[in-house]
Amino acid sequence: MKIARQPSVRTSLGVTDHPYMTGAWTPQHEEVDAEDLVVLEGAIPAELDGVYLRNTENPAHEPLGRYHPFDGDGMVHQIEFQAGKARYRNRFIRTRGFEAEQEAGQSLWGGLADGPGVSLRPGFGAHGSLKDAASTDIVVHAGEAIATFYQCGEAYRLDPLTLETLGPASWAPLDGVSAHAKVDPATGELLFFNYSKHAPYMHFGVVDASGRRTLYQPVPLPGPRLPHDMAFSQNWAILNDLPVFWDAGLLERDIHAVRLHKGLPSRFALVPRRGGEPRWFEAAPTYVLHFLNAYEEGDEVVVDGYFQENPTPRPLSGAPEQYAHLMAYLDEHSFRPKLHRWRFNLATGETVEQRLDDRVLEFGMFNQAFAGKPYRYAWSTTARPSWFLFDGFVKHDLVSGESWSLKLPEGRYASEAPFAGRPGATDEDDGWLVSFIIDENAGTSECLVVDARTMEPACRIALPHKISSGTHSVWAGRGELRG
Repeated sequence: MKIARQPSVRTSLGVTDHPYMTGAWTPQHEEVDAEDLVVLEGAIPAELDGVYLRNTENPAHEPLGRYHPFDGDGMVHQIEFQAGKARYRNRFIRTRGFEAEQEAGQSLWGGLADGPGVSLRPGFGAHGSLKDAASTDIVVHAGEAIATFYQCGEAYRLDPLTLETLGPASWAPLDGVSAHAKVDPATGELLFFNYSKHAPYMHFGVVDASGRRTLYQPVPLPGPRLPHDMAFSQNWAILNDLPVFWDAGLLERDIHAVRLHKGLPSRFALVPRRGGEPRWFEAAPTYVLHFLNAYEEGDEVVVDGYFQENPTPRPLSGAPEQYAHLMAYLDEHSFRPKLHRWRFNLATGETVEQRLDDRVLEFGMFNQAFAGKPYRYAWSTTARPSWFLFDGFVKHDLVSGESWSLKLPEGRYASEAPFAGRPGATDEDDGWLVSFIIDENAGTSECLVVDARTMEPACRIALPHKISSGTHSVWAGRGELRG
């Protein structure tokens, strides 16, 4: 393996016992380029051609207050496959906030778990006092990678091959762009939403295949809400108004405390993709971090996602007292997301719901060639109890109801694993899952490629350093990298 290290960034982190700044969440500050990666087991599929990008949380400076893992600076890790070989690189996303703190040599903003008055400068997005770290999500659109922040940020553009930060997207509105913008491969469009603390509280937008914003319309809500994801079908964008959001009384005092508002249903907005009045549907109260896919079937719009049975859990039993609340909200076994289906009937206005699996599952992926269309296969992650760490994958056949699992050995943790299709494939599940593995036993990281049909590992590839955990990822085939 040939490694070229980049100049060091400024850091000011001290020793800590924080559960999300140690172990698999230990920040990585080193930026490298690595060629001729070593294959530890198996062989790299010769047809695997493109890049896997994974966004992670890596705080460069000592927190001003109480650290939450979603406060960390965004760093994108990339592995590129071509002709049976692999290369790796990683880079911090040079956001305005990151650059300002590099210049200051310290943190300038408080975090999600802090009260008012901690930040030293005005902040970004819906919260208003946070740093836009562009550290949550990443997609590839019009030949560029777009990194976004869950509380609505500027949407930072990166070169998906070099990882050079190209600056904020020109199409991003003043209220920002939430994580989980969606790319429709059928039209080349990017669909996005945002939310804020001022009326109308939510917007929906469309960016065409050339990178030009063609639609930006309000989707009015009764007050500030906290949507995290969206879905789309051929004709509709599906947004949400869920009953888990900031306490209005505390918000008047600039305290951002989330609670379940009992008595309120979940509401879903079906917005015409070319613009127009939303159609609203009610459903059982829950919170949904992530949706899978949506499609149209007769008069119905079908949406699959992860229904939380306990979206505001009690502090995690057995955790250190100062971290027990934080750890519960990061522990899937506390908030209990389950694979779920909603059917919205456009003719009758009715909603029908169906549980698809009773296991704790989240962070699902599917073959993006079927985005917005009827599909058969989905791949979800499983999580280690008490921790925001993935310990395996479950493949679902949504037609037959069958499922298959791959469990990682103790101490090995995966990243979200998108589907990389085999060129020219005719079967929906003909391809691979690509994931980065953090091995706490060996103190190393590697890339795991899994045969998506059989759920058997195809190969393991050594990475040049141990990476930090994080949130989201994307696969982009070679053709998507040219714009």
